[in-house]
Order: sequence, then C-alpha cells, then structure tokens
Amino acid sequence: MTLLAALINVPMSIGYPLLFALVAAESAGALVPGETALIVAGALAGDGKLSLPLVIATAAAAAIIGDNIGYVLGRRGLRRLVDRPGGPWASGRKRLVASGEKFFVRHGSAAVFFGRWLPGLRVAASWIAGESRMPWRRFLFWNALGGIGWAATIGSLAYALGRSASGSLAAIGFVGVGIAVLVLLVSQLRRRVNGS
Repeated sequence: MTLLAALINVPMSIGYPLLFALVAAESAGALVPGETALIVAGALAGDGKLSLPLVIATAAAAAIIGDNIGYVLGRRGLRRLVDRPGGPWASGRKRLVASGEKFFVRHGSAAVFFGRWLPGLRVAASWIAGESRMPWRRFLFWNALGGIGWAATIGSLAYALGRSASGSLAAIGFVGVGIAVLVLLVSQLRRRVNGS
C-alpha cells in the first residue's frame, strides 16, 4: 500500500515511472499491485494530476514488456521445471503440460488477449504461453493488443471515476479494501465448507 500512497503523493515526473515499474513487475509475475496502480493513476488523471494519454501509454508499454519477460521466464524456467524427470507428481505434471499445450494451440491467442482483464490469468497467461511454446510473434501480437486494450479500458474507467468522485481517492481505497476483505471471507468460508 505504501507504493500506492507514494503514487498518489508524488510529482508527475515520478508518477509515470512508478506506474511503469508496478505494472511491468506485476505482468512479469511479481506480487505487486500493478492494476491497482493503473486505477489510481487513471483516477489521478481524472482529477487533473496526471495525463490520461500518458497513463494509458505508460501502462500499455509496461504490460507488454512485463508480459514478454514472463513469456521468456515461462519458456526457459517453467519449462525446465515441468520437464524434469521423476518426482511424486511426474505423471500428473506430464498430463497437465499436455493439456495446457493442447489448450494453447487452440485458444492461446484468446487466453493471452483476454487474460489481461482477469487477475490470476493476467500473470499466468504469459508464463504458460512461454512454457507451452506458443510462437513468440503470435504471443507478441495478441499480448500487445491485450495490453493496449487493458490499459485503455481500465485507465479510462478509472479516469471517469476520478472525474465523478471529484478527486476522492480515499473512497476508492476504502471500497477496494472492503471488496478484498469480502473476497477473502467468502474464499475462507468456501474452503471450510468444502473441507468438512
């Protein structure tokens, strides 16, 4: 949260690099709030503190670069990990890899494109695309379209929210925390019900 607080309180010259770093790191696989940073930056643009076109361009470039790092990591690191022989889950791992590769042959482009809007898939799609040996040019094309579309839609929605909220970013933060707590409680309840 301190990174997001920093994004709210920094001058414009630092806000864009911070947005780039958070989105790129999340896209590559780090557990940082990249999409949340885009939402905050879009809302700040709605309040006149940042430029919406620069927010969208920064987030799109960061998403594309970060996803390509994730693709390379998946192709080199994840592939080695799942291809290693033996282990207690070797046969299950091989079946999972085979079904993942079959899925990416048929639906890889859609998964890479639409995955940008889905929190878990946003990171996993690039890693799995690399591991599944999806051709890089096809990955790059659909990833770029998805990254640009994601940055434009999320940034523009946050911009509109920032304009209508008259700069009340605290309300956005409280709603986000409330939703996160609700999701955590529901998932814990589900685990307990399914576990018993």
